[in-house]
Amino acid sequence: MDKLRGIQTFITIAERGSLTAAAVVLDTSLPTVVRRLAELESGLGVRLFNRTTRRISLTDEGRRYLAICKAAIGQLEDAEEALFESKATPAGKLVLTAPTLFGRLHVAPLVTEFLRLHPQVSAELLLLDRSIDLVEEGVDLAVRVGPLADSTLHAVPAGLLQRVLCASPDYLKRHGTPRRPDQLEDHAGIRFTGRSVLSEWQFRDGGRLVTVRFTPRVLTNSVDAAINACRDGLGIGAFLSYMVQAPVRAGELKPILRKFETEPLPITLLYPHGRMLAARVRAFIDFAAPRLRAQDFRRF
Repeated sequence: MDKLRGIQTFITIAERGSLTAAAVVLDTSLPTVVRRLAELESGLGVRLFNRTTRRISLTDEGRRYLAICKAAIGQLEDAEEALFESKATPAGKLVLTAPTLFGRLHVAPLVTEFLRLHPQVSAELLLLDRSIDLVEEGVDLAVRVGPLADSTLHAVPAGLLQRVLCASPDYLKRHGTPRRPDQLEDHAGIRFTGRSVLSEWQFRDGGRLVTVRFTPRVLTNSVDAAINACRDGLGIGAFLSYMVQAPVRAGELKPILRKFETEPLPITLLYPHGRMLAARVRAFIDFAAPRLRAQDFRRF
């Protein structure tokens, strides 16, 4: 920075024709201008100006150095302008991650729409049913579903969803529709293996949390397979509401025990806290968050 200030001082002296005028333009004192010039000349090992009591003029070395300095300062200003424009205009590669099914149904279409609006942006979408370290993996943004662990990530709310029990109309016709959680003991269960190692359903009965354990008739690590098993009438399954919106609206599945559902779960956009956001990341957050909130994933 001292060298850069010395160069700026040198250019101003050359352009203004005097040390005093340079001090006025730079809003500093005359002794400071003299000191900066002396330090610059000492570092270069050449005299840049011929000075008398009445006038100051560039030496041959000074003229050559002035041309070099002006070109270098011009390149620096161009680089700063380009950097400012890149911060203001969404550009570059946006890397984001989301749960597999939610990402396929709801995030991927938003990415496509966003890229149409911002032709200078490219995207890499990682659909993973696990949490990853955003900084370590070089990911700009994560879409998370469910409660968040304490972390240094900055969170932007993007909606709510519900955990809901569903079965096919045919299954409920054959086996009856349970009216209370304790009536589930006589029913077949379909389990999609997530983070829990237990086969159980949880409900809220007034202010009391109720847990019902069951032995799965179908156990799978594929949410699509679990939904299909319920659709085919093999039993009752618990899903996040967004997973079954389409089959419920199509009449293929029917939600049950809705008044006993537990608290809503959040949908959140996460990015590393304290990071200066690139324009493309900020623009996608501003674009995606209100659109996700407007979808109301709890409604059938």
